[in-house]
Amino acid sequence: MTSASYIFLAGASRGVGREIAQCLRTQQLKVKALLRTLTVASELEKIGIQVVQGDALNLDDVERAIQADERIDTVISTIGGLPADTQRPDYPGNKNLIDAAVKAGVQNFILVSSIGAGDSVSALSPQALAALGTVLAEKDKAEQHLIASGLTYTIIRPGGLKSEPATGNGVLTEDPRIIGSINRQDVAQLVCRCLNNQRAHNKILSAVDRNMLFGQTEFAEFSLD
Repeated sequence: MTSASYIFLAGASRGVGREIAQCLRTQQLKVKALLRTLTVASELEKIGIQVVQGDALNLDDVERAIQADERIDTVISTIGGLPADTQRPDYPGNKNLIDAAVKAGVQNFILVSSIGAGDSVSALSPQALAALGTVLAEKDKAEQHLIASGLTYTIIRPGGLKSEPATGNGVLTEDPRIIGSINRQDVAQLVCRCLNNQRAHNKILSAVDRNMLFGQTEFAEFSLD
């Protein structure tokens, strides 16, 4: 990654994406954020983020944003649906981002998914699976599309998300059986540490707080060092 290249961030308006935006700017990285609505644009611009309006569900919007003059090195996506959404972007929105990244010659793609997608489905209780199964199936489709895309990828699956300040106890693991909670700021820090880290290339990693585990507590931590 060069000093002239940008990180393209989808999902920066709220949640983990907003925390990643802050983390990237703390590292003095150049960031372009795709926003569906401009309600938080001024707040992001105030910390030095370039904002482009567009809907991840519209491929033309995504291609226009990614194929602009600035060279994009990495795409980071945290997009996911809200209960009120008529069409959730978990798969179609991420598919558009992945396809546009391939077309633009982007090098890397970091996808923030969820524990319960793919082979981590076994970590969930039957009750959680019943409540989240439809959404997780969409997230799994997005993961599979990314893996098949040819992009260098990192898939990070957080556990249950909390909004408290970072604890510094967020960890990654390749063990798909692990389930627990993690604060959004800790997820953001882990994502930023994966950026430009070859150890994280083409890995699927669950993210939990080592002090907020449910059930099984023995597992191998994935080292980024």
